[in-house]
Amino acid sequence: MSSFIHKKAWPELFEQVLQGKKKFDLRLNDFEIQEGDTLVLEEWNPATKQYTGRKIEKKVGYVLKLPPEKLFSLWKEEDVKEKGIQVNTLE
Repeated sequence: MSSFIHKKAWPELFEQVLQGKKKFDLRLNDFEIQEGDTLVLEEWNPATKQYTGRKIEKKVGYVLKLPPEKLFSLWKEEDVKEKGIQVNTLE
């Protein structure tokens, strides 16, 4: 059974999803989500600390979860802190 998961989306990222440019979502792994669930992105204005009322629903196709020990087995912790990570879509 699939679920609807509601999450905040900052305006610039929300707009990129809406335009079809951003085809991934990077989040802290602090909630449960699975393939087939629907991610409901609700536009959030951090300046006013309010939702704008715009929403978009996207079906989740693939979930990659990396616990910290796995993340730091791939890269050195100091490198991640210095450079961050990037996520790429493959089309």
